[in-house]
Amino acid sequence: MSARKVYVLNGPNLGRLGSREPDVYGATSYAGLVEQCTVLGKELGFDVDVRETNDEGEMIRWLHEAADGSIPVVINPGAFTHYSYGMRDAASQRTAPLIEVHISNPHAREQFRHTSVIAEVASGTIAGFGLGSYRLALRALAEEL
Repeated sequence: MSARKVYVLNGPNLGRLGSREPDVYGATSYAGLVEQCTVLGKELGFDVDVRETNDEGEMIRWLHEAADGSIPVVINPGAFTHYSYGMRDAASQRTAPLIEVHISNPHAREQFRHTSVIAEVASGTIAGFGLGSYRLALRALAEEL
C-alpha cells in the first residue's frame, strides 16, 4: 500500500526559520522543519510534501490542488492568517482534513495576530508548541484519517 500524500504548506517568512526572531520561532532552520515533517510523516504512513511561499497566489493554487486531489493539509499561513480572504475561500473548498498550525501562540502576541480568517474553515488549529505544532498536526491527521 502506498503512503498517503499530505501537504505541509508554509506562508511568508517561514523559509527564514532559524534566523528570523529565534526567540519567537526557535533556532531550527527551515531545512530542519522539512526533515522533521518528512521523517515523522514516513513513520505515520504519509508521503509529506513540505512547501513554502511568500506569494499568496501560489498558496491559493496549492490549496486548490489539495482540494482537487483530496489531499490533507497542515498549513501555517504566516501573516496571511490574519487577512487573506482569498486563502480562506480556497481553504474552505477542502475535501480532506486541513489543520492550521502556528509555531508561536498568536493570542500571546500583538493584537493583530489574534484573528485568523482560516480557523473557521479548518478542521482544527494547533499553536504555541514551536515546531512541535507541526508534529502534533501530523499525528492528528494520522488519527483522523
